[in-house]
Amino acid sequence: MIRKIIKIDTEKCNGCGLCVSACHEGAIGMVDGKAVLLRDDYCDGLGNCLPVCPANAISFEEREAAAYDEEAVRKNMEKKASESKSAEDMHPAENILQKNPEKMHFGCPGMRSRVIEHKKTSEGTNEAQTGDNACTEGKAAPVSQLNQWPVQIKLVPVNAPYFNSANLLIAADCTAYAYANFHNRFMKNKITLIGCPKLDEVDYSEKLTAILAGNNIKSITVVRMEVPCCGGIVNAVKSALLRSGKMIPWQVVTISTDGEIIDE
Repeated sequence: MIRKIIKIDTEKCNGCGLCVSACHEGAIGMVDGKAVLLRDDYCDGLGNCLPVCPANAISFEEREAAAYDEEAVRKNMEKKASESKSAEDMHPAENILQKNPEKMHFGCPGMRSRVIEHKKTSEGTNEAQTGDNACTEGKAAPVSQLNQWPVQIKLVPVNAPYFNSANLLIAADCTAYAYANFHNRFMKNKITLIGCPKLDEVDYSEKLTAILAGNNIKSITVVRMEVPCCGGIVNAVKSALLRSGKMIPWQVVTISTDGEIIDE
């Protein structure tokens, strides 16, 4: 059958092995110091391995491949769990991690996906300032409105639970430095994704398409700088919307280099 499946560029692969840990189905392994797709029928095509690859060596392709075999994956996971239990019996210290899975993470801790919960104020919100100039002496310090981690488009998992019924903010990373009240004006109550279409040298549209296609996204706000290269992030969102086949309300806000909203 023809279906979407991951493709690993062994020339780009640096052998870090992060994708092996990220693939819960066991579809990826290391051969001669390089990551390879071991079994087509273990790959579910969701791409959990994509955001952890620091070398951008993993992408999607559509080709003839065996259908995803959920039963085979289940048996493989049970086998691995059994082997892990045996190893635990040999190394009792590892039982701490087994009983505290929130402390377990393979690869860079900065890539660990999590929801961020902020303390509520007496008014029942996590907003410490209300206006563009509310951060003044004598008033409460501003509170972060970031609701999840990671935030880089390249690193975020495409099927993270916080995408369910989310309002997305897709922003060029310079915008948060240019616009003073970025958190309260744009990030509040949204899932934030950032990137730089000029410096990252990667096509965001593929990753964004997977996020839009696989999740119930309610709306998209794109925030860009006025400089021409920032048009790349807008084009990536347009392409993702078309390729996902979904009608999702979206808007573009443009920030000037001196920190003003010049178009929305």
